[in-house]
Amino acid sequence: MACFHRLVGPLVNPTIPTDCWFLTGPTAGGKTEIGLKLATRLGAEIISLDSMALYRQMDIGTAKPTAAEQAAVPHHLIDVADPHEEFSLAQYVEAAEACVAEIRGRGHQVLFVGGTPLYLKALLRGIFEGPAADEPFRRRLETEERESPGVLHRRLAQVDPTAAAKLHANDTRRLVRALEVFEKTGTPISQWQQQFNRGRPAEQCRVFLLDWDRQTLYSRIDRRVEIMFDRGLVEEVANLLALDKPPSKTAAQAVGYREVIDHLHGGPDLKRTVELVQTHTRQFAKRQWTWFRSLSECRPVPIAEPVDAAATAATIADAGCRLA
Repeated sequence: MACFHRLVGPLVNPTIPTDCWFLTGPTAGGKTEIGLKLATRLGAEIISLDSMALYRQMDIGTAKPTAAEQAAVPHHLIDVADPHEEFSLAQYVEAAEACVAEIRGRGHQVLFVGGTPLYLKALLRGIFEGPAADEPFRRRLETEERESPGVLHRRLAQVDPTAAAKLHANDTRRLVRALEVFEKTGTPISQWQQQFNRGRPAEQCRVFLLDWDRQTLYSRIDRRVEIMFDRGLVEEVANLLALDKPPSKTAAQAVGYREVIDHLHGGPDLKRTVELVQTHTRQFAKRQWTWFRSLSECRPVPIAEPVDAAATAATIADAGCRLA
């Protein structure tokens, strides 16, 4: 059974052991298949490094490992929250720490697999412990954004241009948090985060990044999105909307889900919705690349079609073992 502990209180400094293994990369890059092969070679259990795989009943749109794949190698931090729940970065890091301790207690290696860059950075470098959430303040900013789209990004650009440059104008949740930190502390969030911006050299880390040619990856993304719709993504989203409690803001804004929600609420037709999901997923992959390449810990692993998962896993295992 996957371990999960909902612990209280955010962390500041990372406490994940440095000898843990990480397999990361952009969406549709083959991480699941290669991760299974790598875990088998290492005698490892897998901890998901995916912010959307946390949610139950969100399987197709998250490309979650299948039941058979999860049975082949123990997986953790998958299906641990209901769609209506919010799940913070601090909760993830603390839950991951608990899983690492349990896995190592069984004498197994730990392999993180997934493509959420913020989770990866938090595990490697720690997280910023900011002021507590001010819900009235947040609701006011969210209302302003609904009434005047783009206003939060413009406002953040005035007080913290560094943070604004890293955030998409539609990323309301993080824009609100950045403005909240500045409002409560008088210091830009980008300055607070500087203390965590230095990582260890890649030579000291087992963090492996699947390095795709951009256009090849985009073609893989387009094919995967088509498969998701063929497998019933629209029906999956309709079932989520029919639950007693609606999906949380985080779940509802996931790429693929937000476009289908719009479609079901009278937005673009199905053909256009598929195209939008493909476009937004490619854009998401581009943002992932920006994050990964800013982390010195990542060791690129060139990969191309056709994917030989076993050979790639062997290459990664050999490289990681030489660091021991």
